[in-house]
Amino acid sequence: MSTATATARPGAVLADLLPASRVRDAALVVGGAALTGLAAQLSVPVPGSPVPVTGQTFAALLVGTALGARRGFLSLALYAVAGLAGVPWFAGGEAGTGLVSFGYVLGMLLAVAVVGALARRGADRSPLRMAGTMVLGEAVIYAVGVPYLALAAHLSASEAIAAGLTPFLIGDALKAALAMGAVPAAWKALGKR
Repeated sequence: MSTATATARPGAVLADLLPASRVRDAALVVGGAALTGLAAQLSVPVPGSPVPVTGQTFAALLVGTALGARRGFLSLALYAVAGLAGVPWFAGGEAGTGLVSFGYVLGMLLAVAVVGALARRGADRSPLRMAGTMVLGEAVIYAVGVPYLALAAHLSASEAIAAGLTPFLIGDALKAALAMGAVPAAWKALGKR
């Protein structure tokens, strides 16, 4: 049995504070995918939009921040592949191909890599940097999701922005505020800076 203690080192993310092993990494990847799938079930329809408000993007960005770029990407890749294969854990219990909102899932794959890389550089240690990290992650998601929505739903660019971006900005600001408090607080509670 190992008695090694986890310490924060430069370039560490929260998941690195757990004793290192392949089993740990596999469990974190599966757990991150499951968390994202569960959060996607917190789904509220938006009038006039085929895209609901969900907890999915918030969970995905937290997964990327806590697990780092590689494990975060693998986690969201597992989430995407399983959902395409029929696991009903996309927003509102959807699964399979042909969803007009699937572009947001693709955007999350890129966003978790970005926020995970920033977290390795300490962007998750202070509230202000964490807010910026979340805003950048959300921007990456929209940069993929909105054009995909326009193509998949046959919308003009302005219609896609009105249906797939504008209604979500206030909620994204709230998500960023939650993250800017929660993640730096987790580091502080663990006594690591």
